[in-house]
This record gives sequence, structure tokens and C-alpha cells, in this order.
Amino acid sequence: MHKNTLIQVNQYGMGAGSEELGVKLATNYFTLLDAEGRLPKIIVFYNAGVKLICEGSPALEALKNLQEKGVRMLACKTCLDYFNLLDKIKVGSVGSMPDIITLQADADKVINL
Repeated sequence: MHKNTLIQVNQYGMGAGSEELGVKLATNYFTLLDAEGRLPKIIVFYNAGVKLICEGSPALEALKNLQEKGVRMLACKTCLDYFNLLDKIKVGSVGSMPDIITLQADADKVINL
């Protein structure tokens, strides 16, 4: 079930404090979204959040599972360029800030992680 929900990920993990814990929390969050069938329509990644969709991210398996079930994923090109990660994307696609603004405006609900 895909609700017209957009999840925004703007950091490498969830919450403040330990980065290692934050990445574990984000990975668990994405795994549970899949397991419970609470699938958003789209997940957008910007700022350090783009690191979650790139080579070496512990969240990749969970994100790939969501993508296989039809969840669209979009990463900010400017952010990927900034972190020199454009060639390291393993899930999702590259978009622009105008794309993200449009997706936010069209969503019925926006969740910030």
C-alpha cells in the first residue's frame, strides 16, 4: 500500500548524537516500513542523507527492498556533488531541488527524519 506520503532524509541516520546509532535507527526504520507494509510513495534524500543510498551504507538492503516494492527514491544532485558521491549511488535516482519542491507540494503528508 503506497500512501501519498513523502519521507525526507536530510542527515546520515536518525536523531542527534551518535552517528553510528543514528544509522542503525534509520536502517531499522526502513526495514520496519517494509515489514509492516507502510510504504510511502517517495523518499527524498538531501544534505548528508544522500550517504544512505550510496556504496557502503548499512541501509542499502532495506532501501533496495523498498524500491523493489515500488517506493520511489530521489537524491539531490547538488548534495551528491558536494560529497563527491554521484558515482556511488546504489539505489534511487538523481534529481534537483525543483524536483524535490514539486514532490513536497504534491504529497498529502511529509515526514522528516
